[in-house]
Amino acid sequence: MNNKIIYLVLIFILSCTKNDFLQKIYFNGYIWTGDLNNPRANAIVVSDDIISFVGTDEEALLMSNENTIKINLNGKFVTPGLIDNHVHFIPGGMQLAQVDLHDVTSKEEFQKRIYEADLILPEGKWMLGGNWDHEKWGGKYPDKSWIDDIIDERPVLLDRLDGHMALANSMALDLANITEKSIDPIGGIIKKDSQGNPTGVLKDNAIDLCRELIPADSQDDLDKALFRAIDFALSKGITQVHDMGSFSDLITYQRALSSGELKIRVKLFTWYTNWEDILEYVKQYGPGNDWLKWDGVKGMIDGSLGSKTAWMHKPYRIDDNSSNKERLSTVGLLTIKDTTHFKRMLREIDYHRIQNTVHAIGDRANDWILDEFSKISLENGKRDRRFRIEHAQHLSPKAINRFSKQKVIPSMQPYHLYDDGSWAHNRIERDLLTRTYVFKSLIDDGANLTFGSDWTVAPLNPMTGIYAAVTRKTRDGKNPDGWFENEKINVEDALMCYTINNAYSAFWENTTGSITIGKNADFVVHSHNLLSTPPESILDNKVLRTVVGGTDYLF
Repeated sequence: MNNKIIYLVLIFILSCTKNDFLQKIYFNGYIWTGDLNNPRANAIVVSDDIISFVGTDEEALLMSNENTIKINLNGKFVTPGLIDNHVHFIPGGMQLAQVDLHDVTSKEEFQKRIYEADLILPEGKWMLGGNWDHEKWGGKYPDKSWIDDIIDERPVLLDRLDGHMALANSMALDLANITEKSIDPIGGIIKKDSQGNPTGVLKDNAIDLCRELIPADSQDDLDKALFRAIDFALSKGITQVHDMGSFSDLITYQRALSSGELKIRVKLFTWYTNWEDILEYVKQYGPGNDWLKWDGVKGMIDGSLGSKTAWMHKPYRIDDNSSNKERLSTVGLLTIKDTTHFKRMLREIDYHRIQNTVHAIGDRANDWILDEFSKISLENGKRDRRFRIEHAQHLSPKAINRFSKQKVIPSMQPYHLYDDGSWAHNRIERDLLTRTYVFKSLIDDGANLTFGSDWTVAPLNPMTGIYAAVTRKTRDGKNPDGWFENEKINVEDALMCYTINNAYSAFWENTTGSITIGKNADFVVHSHNLLSTPPESILDNKVLRTVVGGTDYLF
């Protein structure tokens, strides 16, 4: 920082009365600012909730008075507040109080967990949660009998970790009238055995046959879920999330905002079918404020790799779970029931300056939505619209260069490769695998790459994402040098994806995303210097302090 700016800052501070603001000085730190104009510092001065100085300890301490709070960082590593680009936040808070199967590796452990959950659930209440991954016990799909043998007096619906497949027990299937005569809904699959009986496995839109029967959560349940999620996020150094939620979530967020309990910043992307509701809300109340924005809409056009419903150009490889129908040929699912209507909605949403983002995992799905985004840009005219594609996992050869060219933001979740890299070769051919999670290629081409978790599909911990992006190691330990190691990136690039790039993707780059004078005081103090820590030790890092809007949370 030049002397003139320092002088102006000092004049501003000294001109304020003692009671005008709360001043804190954080000094003796190793600060990675995320600001290319001032990349390193030792001290931060916060006046109320705004960063008023970033620089040396000597300069910062000159600004102190008898009322200044001085916080010695003891040489610890500091980054801007970490931003998660894709969460299912309130359901995640619910998940924290539901049955958790994410680390289950056997049928026996699966049944043990649901037995224990059944003991504490109120009578008649649906058992939900799950987060299971059949690849962790060898790849065989679970069966409704896994639940029926343990529970027969409550409906159960347990999601696979990607949310695109679920396991229902017989009681839930009966309530949904799913029988051997049931046909697959558009954009969904009811898995059946060789005799034609439903196995309990439901894919994509078929899951809704059960989900629509689940009683709505009370407002008190939703409030508690949000508070659990917030506290959990703060403990991981997360100061902002981009929630792929619903229009009804606005009520819960607004309640927390009004009561002063919304401790992190939230950009809410509501489901695309509610875009007219969002438009009216924006017209009446504006797009939101520094804590809560609601000017985004999310659509979805395909499923997931794990469920073999991601929409591909070439058929999936046949495996032991493939049905007779799937063995003939499957390229996944286009989950949209009416493409003409969907395209029309995308154009209307963009025309009214609501931010568009669309879930696309397969290479065919990504090509399809990139084509649509290109057409919309031509039809609705040039402007700063910041289209996003959620996941962008598998890309065709031409698609990689289209993100930067079209200024479409790839919103990716690197931890998925840690899981997928263990079994993806059983799903798709090597040629497509080389174009999977292409972090470095996208960065090198100039795309504004962004990172997050997809919580509850993956852990709500940016360190797991950074670790995955930097090492590209897989859960099975078979890729010690990295799964397609040419797509590794360095820690600093990963941090950019979790900070300023994410802020940009939500139109929040002027107030968040870097430690810069005039921006909100959002930053994190870490136990390890992530820039010098060996990549294998990134997961050892602990969050010591999370600061959001000048408020400190210690861990």
